[in-house]
Amino acid sequence: MSGSDLNLHASAVVLQGRGLLIQGASGSGKSGLALSLMAHGAQLVSDDRTILTRDAGGVWMSAPAPIAGMIEARGIGLIRADCAPHAPLHAMVDLDHEERDRLPPNREISILGYSVPLLFNVSSPYFPASLVQFLKGGRRA
Repeated sequence: MSGSDLNLHASAVVLQGRGLLIQGASGSGKSGLALSLMAHGAQLVSDDRTILTRDAGGVWMSAPAPIAGMIEARGIGLIRADCAPHAPLHAMVDLDHEERDRLPPNREISILGYSVPLLFNVSSPYFPASLVQFLKGGRRA
């Protein structure tokens, strides 16, 4: 890794060229949310460890080689998954913070010098579907 790389304890998926970084404490549901998003059409980038690399076009996500193409399914074990070798970071979900607002403010987080939308966890069965639609179409400012 170069000085413009980060290795995070996070999972990542991509849908229609827009990558979503899923961050949270151990046991917070990163892999479970990634699996739900994959069931809705997203593709795995990495599970549990994600390498972020900055270049002139933004921040790119990838998996460390030993875990590429693998995701943990609680109660089943490590399972294989088609994975994207890398994806541009479009937004981040923080599973450690619960969204309390019905219509939350637009939040951003700076990662390696680039600002991306920051979303908080929503305790709802349609949260993964909402994230899929967010990745497809964004949201109104």
